[in-house]
Amino acid sequence: MTSTTFRIGGDLTVGRLGFGAMHLPTEKPEDAEAAIAVARRAVELGITLIDTAHMYGAGANEEVLAEALHPYPKDLLITTKVGVARSPETGEWALNGRPEVLRDQVDHALRRLRVDRLELLQLHRIDPETPLADQLGALRDLRDAGKVGRIGLSEVSVAELVEARETVDIASVQNRYNLTDREHEPVLTACEAAGIAFLPWRTVAWGKAGDRAEVAEVAAELDATPTQVCLAWLLDHSPVMLPIPGTSSIAHLEENTAAAGLALTPEQRARLNAIAGP
Repeated sequence: MTSTTFRIGGDLTVGRLGFGAMHLPTEKPEDAEAAIAVARRAVELGITLIDTAHMYGAGANEEVLAEALHPYPKDLLITTKVGVARSPETGEWALNGRPEVLRDQVDHALRRLRVDRLELLQLHRIDPETPLADQLGALRDLRDAGKVGRIGLSEVSVAELVEARETVDIASVQNRYNLTDREHEPVLTACEAAGIAFLPWRTVAWGKAGDRAEVAEVAAELDATPTQVCLAWLLDHSPVMLPIPGTSSIAHLEENTAAAGLALTPEQRARLNAIAGP
């Protein structure tokens, strides 16, 4: 039977189907009520892993999660990401992994999320202008100082993962991955071998899963939606897979969460596996 939980870093237990907070609206004051309602409903539905980032609203996403959920349930993990910064001159976002920037963003995240320690902190992207050892060394120092519990990466190759692990233990990887986009299958395989959590984003190819006849057929057989089939396939595909589908809609949130209860037959799994080819 497929496990419904995973221990990130070997010691932090979360439910395997999480929630990506990126789409929560934060641009206008009137957005807050709707965003708070979605976040609270996610927790009511049993979700124990919520993903956010400094880049999402320049910290506004972190703030709305704190407003909605603080004081946090003891089993809830809110993981955030650093390493993308907005230029004060142009307002444009760009990769920035300089140690002083990472330290500053972590301090802001701690304040916005109203916590003393970020149990899982992920590097949003590797900054090619800063040595990787310097970026991860800064995060390791923050971990050693007690501000961070575990460290993860996002959008990395197998080679980058190997290089990163020479500097610090890596607890998670967050790469783009779904039923019809398996470019990062080698990274998933590496994560399986090392017991590293794999958090796929763009989990359902932005709602186009139903365009595939195979998905629609399995959905009809299970009395489910194509989105639910794609999420169920992710959970079935690997024991280290922790999907984080995002939405600003309570109805879609409930649809996504129900996918954890779907069970694929071996024949259905084989049909879905064949979509992307060998």
